[in-house]
Amino acid sequence: MISIIGAGIGGLSLALALEKLNIEYRIFEKTNSINAVGAGIWLAPNALQVLEWLGILESIQNEGNSINRITITTHDLKPLSDSCQQFIKDTFGYSTIAIHRAKFQEILLQNIPEEKVILGKSFDKFEYLSDNRIQIIFEDTTQIKTDYVIGADGIHSKVRKQLFPTSAIRYSGQTCWRGVANIEIEDRFKHQGIEMWGNQIRFGISRIANKKVYWFAVVTSKPNSKSAFSDVKKHLTDMFSSFDPIVGKLILNTDPCTIIKGDINDIQPLKYWYKDTVCLIGDAAHCATPDLGQGGAQAIEDAYYLSNFIAQENDIPNAFSKFHAKRRKKVDFIVAQSRNTEKIAHLKYGKRMRNFILKSIPKSILDKKMLELYQMEKIN
Repeated sequence: MISIIGAGIGGLSLALALEKLNIEYRIFEKTNSINAVGAGIWLAPNALQVLEWLGILESIQNEGNSINRITITTHDLKPLSDSCQQFIKDTFGYSTIAIHRAKFQEILLQNIPEEKVILGKSFDKFEYLSDNRIQIIFEDTTQIKTDYVIGADGIHSKVRKQLFPTSAIRYSGQTCWRGVANIEIEDRFKHQGIEMWGNQIRFGISRIANKKVYWFAVVTSKPNSKSAFSDVKKHLTDMFSSFDPIVGKLILNTDPCTIIKGDINDIQPLKYWYKDTVCLIGDAAHCATPDLGQGGAQAIEDAYYLSNFIAQENDIPNAFSKFHAKRRKKVDFIVAQSRNTEKIAHLKYGKRMRNFILKSIPKSILDKKMLELYQMEKIN
């Protein structure tokens, strides 16, 4: 029996992959229900290849919105980098899909047998038993015995903290607000993902469904900064008042109760993601800042590779080792590149030179890097 801790994107994707491969598992989630919370998420073609293998791509496409152009601009929408995604669609059959995170989780959950998802079970710790099995102890003091544990419990993973006590979370120096505006965006933006770079602040936009536009606002800030304002919409519209008017329009058409604020963190790279019969995936193993839009996609890739290695190996710890070896290089690149992108986007000095360089990068180089990012090596 494999026990998955955490029913986020990584945990649910792994559960669905194990279901497809007829491998016995259970997934444990600390909340009493998987509610419709969160904002938007980009599912890049590498993630979509896995979701197609899982048999849910059509549902994702029906509920989300295709992104056919990805553009970085100045604060007033003057392009710095503009990538038409037709070459991506020609290569993979689809381009990035933007979708509400809650809707995506709902699609995953709908395809997993209800009896295999145990809610209201908050992980406390695990203990190795003399028969080589593991005992999981939950915060409500209940216990279960299992053969293997997969920690899919996010950046603040309790499984990781017990497995690797010296692991550390790193604050990026940025705070982010995320929201979904209840408005139909102009036709020219309907299939475009945009990130506007200002003076150490930036704002991103992508339509995720009919009359639903996901946005995020990122600012340089001290960690755990408290909100010293009562009107978050006014605070944000004032902060981004120099940006194109579309920014203020989106903020003003968002229910303030649904706006999510949080620091942007990643984790210092771990030497290993597994030990004995316990393994980590997704943000629990290798959380990156969201600057490449690959956080969810990398958790989904993890689910694909780990499940297939488990299916191929009689010795599951050996599958953990193969999974780590297969994924390490790509994940390390994404973590490092995400950190570099955040620094470039929030430069205090040298913005003119940065903008000039961005506009000067040949399209062929950008296309090649994007194709490399989205490639998936099939195991079977």
